[in-house]
Amino acid sequence: MSRLRAAILGATGIVGQKYLRILSRHPEFEVSALFASSHSGGKNLNEASNFMLPDDIAEFGEIRVEEASDRILERNDIDLIFSALPSSMGGLEEILSRKFPVITKSSSHRLDPDVPLIIPEVNPGHLLLIEEQKKGRKKGFISADPNCSTTQLAIPLKALEPFGIETVIVSTMQALSGAGYPGVSALDASGNVIPYIEGEEKKIEKESLKILGKIGTGVEITPSDLNITAKCARVPVPDGHMENVFVRFCSSPEIDDVRDALIKFRGPRKVQHLYSSPEHPVIFIDSPDRPQPRLDLMKGEGMSVVVGSLRKSGGFYCFTSLSHNIIRGAAGGGVQHAELLLSEGYL
Repeated sequence: MSRLRAAILGATGIVGQKYLRILSRHPEFEVSALFASSHSGGKNLNEASNFMLPDDIAEFGEIRVEEASDRILERNDIDLIFSALPSSMGGLEEILSRKFPVITKSSSHRLDPDVPLIIPEVNPGHLLLIEEQKKGRKKGFISADPNCSTTQLAIPLKALEPFGIETVIVSTMQALSGAGYPGVSALDASGNVIPYIEGEEKKIEKESLKILGKIGTGVEITPSDLNITAKCARVPVPDGHMENVFVRFCSSPEIDDVRDALIKFRGPRKVQHLYSSPEHPVIFIDSPDRPQPRLDLMKGEGMSVVVGSLRKSGGFYCFTSLSHNIIRGAAGGGVQHAELLLSEGYL
């Protein structure tokens, strides 16, 4: 089967370049066009990038970057679009979705009632929302990826769902790359922790409820009724978000049962065979001082959520998680999302 032709919006940024790396060796998708802001339009990728391209995507360096605009609708060499545009350009995604399937990392459409917010191992059934979108379009649609911190929270919570989750408190320690490039200034980040990331806490709280919600007969999402509170901080680590998670259940499972649920979690069978799906969506390390970014970030090729430091205290079950925010939380999750769309017949 010939590979589907993928365009990347926001190709000059950190996430766009990670898309290039992943797609350069993908059996189902190939890069057909690169788009970015008007500042980059007309330059090749080497010239337009804000930072030096790594060797593993040097093959794309001479490709011309085009301006992201509604003129993309005129193109006939695109089968799907991966969007890493800023949220302020969500209106362009809406325009392009009239013709093309758009898989977006932007927060612009995540909470739209007819847009699925997908983590393949957690809520693949939510793709049914696309049918509602397509009633008003001939071909295209929007399907969204969650916030990176939401993704690494929702996956272990899905594993623990059988115990009946009542309350979740999460405190994040988020890597510098999550702010994009140039991101946080070196003077602010070096030897420092910034206990505020604009909009991040509400994203985690609201997106998690949608992702863990149920799809009804009227093809709409009924959000989960769990109580969730988030507090977010930026820490001086290049890549890899960490979260301290505190979960209170309606039941009283043994700590060994909680550990086993995390270890055994695989997600639906139809997701397990996808090219980018890790063998273990959750990798459990039974140690009080793990996970650590320096040791564990690339487990599962960056697509697994690594969990450790599990204990019970004051009615809560507590653990620490680590996830690669640019792979599982961004480009890798987006490609896996597209693989699911393809396997379910939406591409």
